Amino acid sequence: MSWTDERVELLKKMWGEGQSASQIAKELGGVTRNAVIGKVHRLGLSNRATTTKADAKPKADPKPKAAPKPRAAPKAAAPKAEPKPEPVAAKPAMSAARRAIIPAGQPLPPQPSANEISPEALAKVSEIEKSAKRLSLMELTERTCKWPVGDPATDDFWFCGLPVKAGKPYCEAHVGVAFQPMSARRDRKR
Repeated sequence: MSWTDERVELLKKMWGEGQSASQIAKELGGVTRNAVIGKVHRLGLSNRATTTKADAKPKADPKPKAAPKPRAAPKAAAPKAEPKPEPVAAKPAMSAARRAIIPAGQPLPPQPSANEISPEALAKVSEIEKSAKRLSLMELTERTCKWPVGDPATDDFWFCGLPVKAGKPYCEAHVGVAFQPMSARRDRKR
């Protein structure tokens, strides 16, 4: 199957109306849901306006009426059915935010605070990172510590590169930070 101009336009139209990738694949025929999702992302259509989704849901009300959703709210009339699509519209927005790639120069998400890691482990990591080999991604092997240091979007990003602890991807100091006993984590929460 090839993506002709007509098929791409139909995809854009249906996606803008808030139809699911499965519905679009079924309408187009000869493509899978995953192929539709891939094309949507390549076209840069992944962000949908929540208003178009809310508008598209009332058109599809006859199908949900057979589903338990209207049964859960039989006291409410049709206007009460409108708030239900809003939580559905909010879920994709949240998952898109989780998958978002942070562009270079933007602040990183919050990192674990110092009180989540034992002071001994932090001190050991600070000392180890002073003597680290500072390897690039292409220089890593199965015997080198793969602990990332810095912001990947900058030139000052590197991996530890010290010898790994047996059976682990990190050196001894970074294993102490990454793999903490369950009891130590429970104690810190208290």
